[in-house]
Amino acid sequence: MTVAPAAERFQRAEWASAFRNVEDELTAVPVKAARGTVPAELLGTLYRNGPGRLERAGQRVHHPFDGDGMITALRFDADGVSLTNRFVRTAGWQAEEAAGKVLYRGVFGSQKPGGRLANAFDLRLKNIANTGVVQLGDQLLALWEAAEPHALDPHSLETHGICLLGGVLKKGEAFSAHPRFDPGHHDRPRMVTFGVNTGPRSTIRLMEFSTEDDAAAGIKAGDLLNDRRDTFGGFAFLHDFAITPNWAVFLQNAIDFNPLPFVLGEKGAAQCLRSNPNGQAKFWLIPRDSGAFAGQAPRIIDAPDGFVFHHLNAWEEDGDVVVESIYYSDFPSIGPDVDFAAVDFDLIPEGLLEQCRIHLDRGTVETKRLSERCCEFAMVNPEREGLPCRFAWMAAAARAQGNDPLQVIKKLDLSTGERQIWSAAPHGFVSEPLMVPRPGATTEDDGWVLELVWNGEREGSDLVILDAADLQELAVLELPLAIPHGLHGSWVSAS
Repeated sequence: MTVAPAAERFQRAEWASAFRNVEDELTAVPVKAARGTVPAELLGTLYRNGPGRLERAGQRVHHPFDGDGMITALRFDADGVSLTNRFVRTAGWQAEEAAGKVLYRGVFGSQKPGGRLANAFDLRLKNIANTGVVQLGDQLLALWEAAEPHALDPHSLETHGICLLGGVLKKGEAFSAHPRFDPGHHDRPRMVTFGVNTGPRSTIRLMEFSTEDDAAAGIKAGDLLNDRRDTFGGFAFLHDFAITPNWAVFLQNAIDFNPLPFVLGEKGAAQCLRSNPNGQAKFWLIPRDSGAFAGQAPRIIDAPDGFVFHHLNAWEEDGDVVVESIYYSDFPSIGPDVDFAAVDFDLIPEGLLEQCRIHLDRGTVETKRLSERCCEFAMVNPEREGLPCRFAWMAAAARAQGNDPLQVIKKLDLSTGERQIWSAAPHGFVSEPLMVPRPGATTEDDGWVLELVWNGEREGSDLVILDAADLQELAVLELPLAIPHGLHGSWVSAS
C-alpha cells in the first residue's frame, strides 16, 4: 500500500496551531449556534479539562501534557449556552505566576531553565490538575493521576484547593484522573476509581464513592462506600481501567522504568518508561467489594502484547470477563530532542480497538480486532457502563488505516462492525467525544455526541453537537475561546 505524504493527508500547521497559551478567563459568555439548532432537551453542563498554559516567559513545555490545567464549562439551560473557563489555581501555577518564569520540571520532559545541572536531583512533581474533571457531590474535581485532586466550585470554577475527600486521601496520594461511573449495578450509582503506589511491587487502592444522596441510608454524594488495597509484582503504569458489576479490570503493561535519567536531570519521568520486550503484560482483576466476589483475592492472568492507555468497556458473560481496549503495538513516546508539534505520525504506532475475552476458569485470553482504523477516546452509553453494549463512539483518523491526527468521530456497531463517520477534515481536529443519553431514552444510541473541535482554518474552537444515532450534525457553536488540544471531560445533567 502506498502511503500519501503527511502534508497531503492533513495540514500540520493547522493541527499545530492549537498548541497555544490561553490568555483569557471568561465568565458566562453567551454562545450562539453558527449552524443548526441546539436540542431543547440538552440541559446540563459540559466540563472539559486540558493544558491551557504551554509557555511561560518564552519557554515552551516539552510536551503539552506538562501544561497547567484549565477547566472549560459549557452550560446548557433554557436561556441558551454559555461558556466559563478558569485555570486551576494549583500551588505550582500560583508560584510560577508570581515568579513570571518556569520553576518546575514536568513529567513528560519539560525542564527548568539552566540545563541539566539546574534540573538534576530536583524530583518535585508539580500537580498540574490537567487531565480529568468530574463532579462528586457539590464539588467539581480537577484530576491529575500522580497526586490528589483539586476542588472547584461547579458553577464559578473558583479553585477551593487541594481536596482530600474528607480525609479519605493523604497529602500527595495518587488519585486516578480516569474514574468510572457505575450506573447502579447493585444498590446505588457509584464513582469507582483508584490510586497507584508504584515500585518493584505496586499497590492499587480501589475506592467507590456514592454519587447520590440517600437520606434513608444516611449516605451523601461523595461518601466513601468501599475501599481495598491489593499489591502486585512489577512496576505499574496505569492511566485507565474498566469495571463490570463484580470486577475492576486493570491491564499492567509490560513496561520498565529506569529513573536514573530523571534523577540526573536528563529526561522527564515519563520519558524513562520503555516497553519491555521480554516482559509479560498482565490483567489484574480485582473483585469489587460491592459485588458477588467481595473479599476474594485478585485474579492475575497473562495479557496480550502491546500497550494500552484507554479501555472502552468491560462486561461479564458466561463466567468470562470481556474487556475492549485501544491497543498500541508499542509504548508511544516523544524523546528529549523531538518537538511535539513536528512529530512524525508515520513513526508512531496507531491505537486499534481490540476485544479480549478473559476465561477466568482457564486463565487464558482470546483476542479479536474490532477495527483497523486508528482511534482514541472511545466510550459507550454511560448508562450501559459495565454491561454488554452494541455501540461505541470514538475519535479517529480520517483515513481508514495508518496513524494521523484525529479528525473524525466514528460510531461503531460492535456486533456487526458497521460504522458511521462524521468528519471535521480537512481543517478540523477532534478530541474525546462525550455521548449524552436523551432523558427517558429507551434505545442505546438515543442521545447526542458532544465534540470539541479545533478549527484550524479559523484557529479557534467549535462545539459540535451530533445525533448519536446517525452522527448527523445538529448544531455547530463557534466558541469565543481558543482551547488547546485537551484530554478528558464529563457531562453533568441539569436534573
